[in-house]
Amino acid sequence: MPRLRLPDPPLTDGEITLREWTLADVPALTRACQDPEIPRWTVVPSPYLERHARDYIAGCAGDRNAGRELALAIVDREDNLLGAIGIGRFDWEDRKAEIGYWIAREARQRAVGVRATRLLARWALTELRLERLELLANPGNEASQRLAERAGFTREGLLRRYRRRRGEREDLVMFGLLPEDLPPGVP
Repeated sequence: MPRLRLPDPPLTDGEITLREWTLADVPALTRACQDPEIPRWTVVPSPYLERHARDYIAGCAGDRNAGRELALAIVDREDNLLGAIGIGRFDWEDRKAEIGYWIAREARQRAVGVRATRLLARWALTELRLERLELLANPGNEASQRLAERAGFTREGLLRRYRRRRGEREDLVMFGLLPEDLPPGVP
């Protein structure tokens, strides 16, 4: 797997920025992940402790250097944490990967996730020269499905019992984005 590099300069639309995680993010990350909606739909542990945040951040560089995952913090102009976004599950031979995210409770309903997903998707399709991006959402997570569609992804269907999470197989709705789906000049 090729080594992943951080976007340089960091991805931004002027309102939000996607940047590398740092140990200074531990308190904000720990606070954000107390929201029960985050572990409800993701693999984030519950309860979420400070050690989880430290371990996660400590592992980001290794995952990036090994080409497994690029994990980024979503922050506002004042560098306040708004959420997390990442790209992983790379299939370099088929030139595809998967985008995942969570948005802090206080940042929801402000299009933060849509903007972050658009920024990362455009970068992945152009800079990494991926030919397909996938986004998976639990069928019950209607907010995530709306976010995927607003970010330009196309709903492709239901994958029955597609993946294990917390020891149970779960259905997931597949969304896809191809380079030709990107609107010209829109971040």
